[in-house]
Amino acid sequence: MASAAETRLAALFTVIEAISGPAAERNLVLPEDVPDGGLLILRDGDPGEPEIAMSPLSYHYAHAAELEIFVQGSTNDAAFDALKVAVGTAIAADRTLGGLCDWVEAGAPAPSELPSPGTYPVKAAVITVTLSYATSDPLA
Repeated sequence: MASAAETRLAALFTVIEAISGPAAERNLVLPEDVPDGGLLILRDGDPGEPEIAMSPLSYHYAHAAELEIFVQGSTNDAAFDALKVAVGTAIAADRTLGGLCDWVEAGAPAPSELPSPGTYPVKAAVITVTLSYATSDPLA
């Protein structure tokens, strides 16, 4: 049986995988190549310190997962913007991940251009996706 955090990260990854166009990976080492359509990499991030409620005992997390976006090509700006909007739309479609979270919220990315010798630069950013949820055991 998966832990509370893993269950929610897997559900978020399912949402990310369903976005049409980009390749989606989880905890992938930094890519050497960006496929056509872009690349999304979900990283587990940090659950942070929980707020603890005593009756009944529950641990309330604001788990900050990281979603990395990569695009490369002659239309970097438009492709990046379209992919960012697609991510936002996918997350907004089910802000509770089927009832697993109290709320899921994506933060604004800070894009940067990464040089790539002999070809177009890679436009990349990290989006922090906060998963708010409670569990009865921080290790369960």
